Amino acid sequence: MTVNRKTNPCFKECPSRRFIELIGDKWALLVLHALANGSRRNGELMNEIQGISQKMLTQTIRRLEINGLVARHDFKTIPPKVEYSLTEFGSSFKDVLNTLDDWLDLHIPELVALPA
Repeated sequence: MTVNRKTNPCFKECPSRRFIELIGDKWALLVLHALANGSRRNGELMNEIQGISQKMLTQTIRRLEINGLVARHDFKTIPPKVEYSLTEFGSSFKDVLNTLDDWLDLHIPELVALPA
């Protein structure tokens, strides 16, 4: 059965490719995953996403913010307080993240057995 889709990311000119490239980055997926559980400050994200550098975190958050998935909330206080959260658009991606988490849980034995 053929499904009539509006997108086909296999086509070079498909607009969906831009999103695939954005979330195809491991850090982007991990930032989205962390923010799916609620707002986080920069330091909280650094602690939660093990292995990410400050530079990479900043670049990733900016890219996700520019593309409408993450919102930056500056409380304009001294000392500075900034939090990041998913936008409504970003929150619409939570089901995909949950499905990925479920798949990973189900297939962890096969994943562990993969060559490094």
